[in-house]
Amino acid sequence: MRFYRILAIVLLCGILTTTNSHAQSFGGGLIAGMSTSQVAGDMLGGFNKIGLLAGAYTSLKIKENLKLQFEIVYIEKGSRNPNMHEHNHPNSERIEINLSYIEMPLTVNLQQTENLGVELGIISAFNISATWNRPYEKNILAPNPQYKKYDLGVCAGINYHITDNIILNTRISNSIIPIRPHVSGATNNWNKGQYNTVLSFAIHYKIR
Repeated sequence: MRFYRILAIVLLCGILTTTNSHAQSFGGGLIAGMSTSQVAGDMLGGFNKIGLLAGAYTSLKIKENLKLQFEIVYIEKGSRNPNMHEHNHPNSERIEINLSYIEMPLTVNLQQTENLGVELGIISAFNISATWNRPYEKNILAPNPQYKKYDLGVCAGINYHITDNIILNTRISNSIIPIRPHVSGATNNWNKGQYNTVLSFAIHYKIR
């Protein structure tokens, strides 16, 4: 089912992209790659959660070396530590968080050289799936909070033009609002709960 969901999103985004690309100042293409992520505030560490990302983008040229880019992407996030088990028992379940989002990044892209560009932007996202296996949370008396249906974050990245039509995008993003309260219910200054942190690697295939 996950494959068909991704395929439907990519096809829809591709249709929207090619339709918009007829305007002279617009460009667009398809996106495919992988994400590595963690959830800040979950008492785990490291970008150990590997996920898929797929979608499409459309861009608007503002100047010769400056453009706005809008994307619609299916992306998998979360957290995982394969070496941590409940009570360190080797036969118990792994600790893992699985989150799936429809993301809509909006970035400003500045072309620095012929092959290299940088980007800054904001990301709005909707959570379409959330499951987690956190054995030690069972021992906490506070209610088990759910993951929020939305996320808002900021991102920065580098675009390397391999060819005129193939671009390698490396991007780091971080939530600026909590995706879930702390299980204990505690807050501390700017730390209001759990946050997504994602490092992604994708190929942007330019159609126009």
